[in-house]
Amino acid sequence: MTASSLANPTATRAVLERFGLATKHRLGQNFLVNDAVIERICGLAELGPDDVVLEVGPGIGTLTVALLDRAGAVVAVEADRELEQVLAVTCSGTGGRLNLVMGDALRVPVEMLVAGGDAAVAAPNKFVANLPYQVAATVILRFFQELSCLERAVVMVQREVADRIAAAPGGRDYGAYTAKLALLGHVTGRFEVGPGNFMPPPHVDSAVVRIDRSPIVPVGEALAVGEVIDAAFAQRRKTIRNSMRARGYDAAALDAAFAATGISPTCRAETVPPEGFVALWRALA
Repeated sequence: MTASSLANPTATRAVLERFGLATKHRLGQNFLVNDAVIERICGLAELGPDDVVLEVGPGIGTLTVALLDRAGAVVAVEADRELEQVLAVTCSGTGGRLNLVMGDALRVPVEMLVAGGDAAVAAPNKFVANLPYQVAATVILRFFQELSCLERAVVMVQREVADRIAAAPGGRDYGAYTAKLALLGHVTGRFEVGPGNFMPPPHVDSAVVRIDRSPIVPVGEALAVGEVIDAAFAQRRKTIRNSMRARGYDAAALDAAFAATGISPTCRAETVPPEGFVALWRALA
């Protein structure tokens, strides 16, 4: 039994030819054509009939049809208007369980992402997507910050982005993005996906990561802590004190906060764990 009838080169090519379409590199379109990868994504997401899944970049519906087989409903955000007619065919017969939102996932109002656009309908609790690589990192952080209903994300991203998401303090991949995302969730699974699993093959390696919501602080506080994180990483080659001073923080207030938290003012931001930034924000507040 296949997870998705579209997850092979023959079926994908047939759909593209039927609608006279070609892949658009500006939209990051590389179609997944390995059914085993689709199966692993769904398995990592642990979908059930009570789940409402949010998907970004459904394309021709390769992952979407597998999600609809396993979840109660899918809210899919697609930027390419040419694909609306395609999805109407490839995802037909779903009994209204697919809500297609046409627009940019970075800008679409979160109210539009509630299943069916109706506040009475369950909001999406899982985010499962083969993301367009150029917006992947920003979309993930945005949804964790703005959609408190999200419990889990299982997303395919460029391998380097996956490395940033999962990085530990002290490593070269640990930065402001890592620390801000870690305030709200942590990585609980990952597997690699090579270029040969796509049509056309991208020039980069990919990885699927699972991020479970496990907030260190409430979302509102996470946004405020994020400002401290941005200041700390603003000039990575400088000490954390000098970087934050350059962003306008008062010297005396910083010295008092560093003393209260035990964070060395001469360390660099990449050595400070997310909890350290929370402590620093509270001391400054």
